[in-house]
Amino acid sequence: MNKLYAFVVGLRALRDYRSTPISTEDMNAILEAARWTGSSKNLQQWSFVVVQDEQVKERVADCGDYTVPVRNAPAVVAIVEEPGGNVFDSGRVAQNIMLAAAAIGVASCPITLHRSDDVAEVLGLGQERSCRYAVTLGYPAEEAAPKRKGGRKPLDELVHWDRY
Repeated sequence: MNKLYAFVVGLRALRDYRSTPISTEDMNAILEAARWTGSSKNLQQWSFVVVQDEQVKERVADCGDYTVPVRNAPAVVAIVEEPGGNVFDSGRVAQNIMLAAAAIGVASCPITLHRSDDVAEVLGLGQERSCRYAVTLGYPAEEAAPKRKGGRKPLDELVHWDRY
């Protein structure tokens, strides 16, 4: 199997991190990969808020229902949809953040922020921007392992040819 293909299909969310801050070099590399993510009509209608302050992380964590990784991670990248942005592009950029992070030894986990109005207030986004998703980042704890609820469904349960 091709190494790059194996890397992509092997990506897993990790939720256990060391307390070590993300180095500036690693954070910049991750954000650069995010910047180069493809987007609808190449409009790049996103921006990022990197949250490292413990109090701000706590407030961001309160904006979602399953946010223990936010509280545990040294850094959180909040994905901001600029005016005209869309959730599809937010998902694309989140996946690029995760892939880039894994490529340089940084663990990550995607997070849904269920209370978008609250997170907009916490991050100072105003009414014209929104944030529903974030990615936690941290160097993996020695005991870190993916929380697996099983493998993947077989292709024949997922793929339909020509019609559903």
